[in-house]
Amino acid sequence: MEAMSGKIVENVSVSQCYQLSRKFDTHYQRDNFAPFMRNMLPFQRGKLVWTAIPSMQLRNFSKYQSSFVNRRTVHCNAAPSTAAVPNFDKVDFLKLQNGSDIRGVAVAGVEGEALNLTEPVSEAIAAGFAAWLLEKKKADGSRRLSISVGHDSRISAKKLEDAISRGIAGAGLDVVQYGLASTPAMFNSTVTEDDAFLCPVDGSIMITASHLPYNRNGFKFFTNAGGLGKADIKNILERAADIYNKFTAEGLTSSKGKAVASVKRVDYMNVYTSDLVKAVRKAAGNIEKPLEGFHIVVDAGNGAGGFFAAKVLEPLGAVTSGSQFLEPDGMFPNHIPNPEDKTAMKAITQAVLDNKADLGIIFDTDVDRSAAVDSTGLEFNRNRLIALMSAIVLEEHPGTTIVTDSVTSDGLTTFIEKKLGGKHHRFKRGYKNVIDEAIRLNSVGEESHLAIETSGHGALKENHWLDDGAYLMVKILNKIASARASEQTGGSKVLTGLLEGLQEPAFSVELRLKINQSHQDLKGGSFRDYGEAVLKHLENYIDSDPKLQKAPVNYEGVRVSSYGGWFLLRLSLHDPVLPLNIEAPSNNDAVLLGNVVRAALKEFSALDTSALDKFVQAS
Repeated sequence: MEAMSGKIVENVSVSQCYQLSRKFDTHYQRDNFAPFMRNMLPFQRGKLVWTAIPSMQLRNFSKYQSSFVNRRTVHCNAAPSTAAVPNFDKVDFLKLQNGSDIRGVAVAGVEGEALNLTEPVSEAIAAGFAAWLLEKKKADGSRRLSISVGHDSRISAKKLEDAISRGIAGAGLDVVQYGLASTPAMFNSTVTEDDAFLCPVDGSIMITASHLPYNRNGFKFFTNAGGLGKADIKNILERAADIYNKFTAEGLTSSKGKAVASVKRVDYMNVYTSDLVKAVRKAAGNIEKPLEGFHIVVDAGNGAGGFFAAKVLEPLGAVTSGSQFLEPDGMFPNHIPNPEDKTAMKAITQAVLDNKADLGIIFDTDVDRSAAVDSTGLEFNRNRLIALMSAIVLEEHPGTTIVTDSVTSDGLTTFIEKKLGGKHHRFKRGYKNVIDEAIRLNSVGEESHLAIETSGHGALKENHWLDDGAYLMVKILNKIASARASEQTGGSKVLTGLLEGLQEPAFSVELRLKINQSHQDLKGGSFRDYGEAVLKHLENYIDSDPKLQKAPVNYEGVRVSSYGGWFLLRLSLHDPVLPLNIEAPSNNDAVLLGNVVRAALKEFSALDTSALDKFVQAS
């Protein structure tokens, strides 16, 4: 095995053929990855059974090391063929696009959800990214470009990692596998300068579908310029479709062989976590254990964030007993790993109270989102997390602009502008939209240091505008550590004190109004056109009633103030849905706002307003 400064774990043979043994089977079941077994080739009496290929020579390689599992790899040499790969399913690659990400169904068996993110599709997408990257970097052949590949805890992660690696290697680029990793770490690998860890890489792919169900998966792409945008993703998918249609058995066999020679495995998460630890120590005046005596519990939701307890908090001196769901399990048996989910937030709150902890921290599956809970059980998520981060950032950068998504409250605006002396720039939903807007504001001379969504995506200028849930929590830990270093006391009360003066709505609700795409009212048009027509009609309706005040500056949907509160009706970024957000001083006031929307939309038969009807009638 090759090694460099002891950092490279090994060269890895990538193949779809695996030796199955009782030991291997037991290990996978223990780690909740038994669904992988469906895709593996059975052995009978010591011989590989694969009826489509009459004869194969098998050669054992060393153990495949992973943060997930250990497995044996068997390299399969099939007779070469130039025939096109038979019976590949037709795939509409562009339908896999989800804004600036790729999402699809990677595990079969869920009724109504057809498999569309297969291994061949994933290999083609990786090859498409490789081609895009070669063009973007203007590669002249003087050196081989490299791409890092990591994944979260999903049960389809390993097979997609192998497919992605084959696609990259088949395109002539080097592959550096990280195994279980976080999305922010994958970006950081493009800017870290450390030859011992083969950094920086030229591009990076994270295999994740965030908090979506176990059968889904997807990809996020990075270069040192940040995450790719929508146009880039479309370009890659168009390239992938062309590559997929030209796949041959010979070509796929060749990509496997190339992967054997070009894939290396590195424990990059040690680099990433070490940087987080250094950031907290620096904020505390280079104290070795600035969190000593603090009790902090972590809830990783069985995603990729379990590292934070042992690799970040404990080296800083914190006690982490009571932390939960740190083990990766792609079936997510305890709760959805999502800081917006009420069940998830209840779980971390209960853990804090049960363990009498000073602070609780919770991550989503791939650690690009986070939230916190103080010692009394007060949740720092959604508007409160934005308010807390705004207070911290505005102490460091007085007067800066805070960019948020469109569903933030009026009370947050008052808090940022009147209490903290900053400027609140309420923009559109979508973490990439918010981040790109902050970057744009800086480019035209308006200083912005924080872009953050109510979903928990938060990005700072000082951190390459990367939405990094772990780094967000580090900023909070910095505040606690620096307060202690200056002999202030109170633990997480330091954080709670920063929210003094934040006006929060007494009542808030989000309702989802679905568009029936098969309804005759659409007349063959798109749901997006129909949704825009609904919004235009609502806007005209509002203009006719002087009691309703339309927001003077608004970048998404229709936002209206009245009855002491407000509502926002907007079109979903990706789905045939019009989300309706209402905040008001009371339930009755919220019903009055709901009735305004209900009256305005009664003519749109293709719009399912049952959720709104139920809310209004029940109240």
